[in-house]
Amino acid sequence: MPILTPVRRGILGGTFDPPHFGHLFMGEVAYRQLDLDVVTFMPAGSPWQKNDRSVSDPRRRLDMTRLAIAGVPYFEVDAREVDRDGWTYTADTLRTFPVHEELVVILGADAASRLSTWERHGEVTERARIAVMPRPGHTRQQVAETLGPDEFVWLDGPELDISGTVIRQRLESDKSVRFLMPESVRAYADAVGLHRVNST
Repeated sequence: MPILTPVRRGILGGTFDPPHFGHLFMGEVAYRQLDLDVVTFMPAGSPWQKNDRSVSDPRRRLDMTRLAIAGVPYFEVDAREVDRDGWTYTADTLRTFPVHEELVVILGADAASRLSTWERHGEVTERARIAVMPRPGHTRQQVAETLGPDEFVWLDGPELDISGTVIRQRLESDKSVRFLMPESVRAYADAVGLHRVNST
């Protein structure tokens, strides 16, 4: 029987509506600090925690994510959550990876502070390490109170106040989003009419 080479995989999930430089920087910091082999960007298919708002078509979000990571050899996009029917749960996704892979779920501090509300969150923390990126308004202590002080890795990066919500709000106000996300993503969204994108 062949010996399987261990893989250290970071998994960075989200709606990516749209993907932006905050996502890419978080993946970069995790890749460098944790000595990962690859960072897998995982667009959610039907994110159950966001069923109270409209989310762009998953195939469009998948396309945008592919554009966002283009040219980075240690970044990849995975469509398994988009291809799955029904609500998307991280616990189910992690089960689909080979057991020999070492998995690291990469989260912003805002998401990590809410991890206890996730469906079967215990299965998530049992299968994967949790790496947490600083985010404005969310402290390391808050994350420690949710996960336990020794149950996560705090990533060494600045608190970037970039989010899909901020970008969408700027678009609704006809404000520029240039330098908040890759130009290829902005151009794609504009071309397919996905968001109201300022052309400047």
